Amino acid sequence: MDELNKNDAGCSGECGSCGSDCESLDPRNPNATVTLTLDDDTILECGVVAIYPVEEQEYIALVPLDENGEQASDEVYLYRFSETEAEGPSLSNIESDEEYDLAADAFDELLDEKEFEEIEAE
Repeated sequence: MDELNKNDAGCSGECGSCGSDCESLDPRNPNATVTLTLDDDTILECGVVAIYPVEEQEYIALVPLDENGEQASDEVYLYRFSETEAEGPSLSNIESDEEYDLAADAFDELLDEKEFEEIEAE
């Protein structure tokens, strides 16, 4: 369904062969991207904003990127996020309105905390 990518044109995805010290894709890396295939088969490259927990589930917040890798809009896409050693990271749709509301509220709180920390740092 969705694919996590390293945002580096020189990366083949085979870390052992390129000599890089990136070791493996870490979606918590600020350069990580996700390629989404939408319901209408549109391919959308997104940047990872945050991966955050809500109760016992992790979620990922994504923003669409333009062809230059810059944020293309104010839209944010929220998905369930999971990661296993064998299969790596994966995304799945949030199935209920209640779960979406929990994930969206937690994301809003995360943004508020980040904004507060930036104000304190000034």
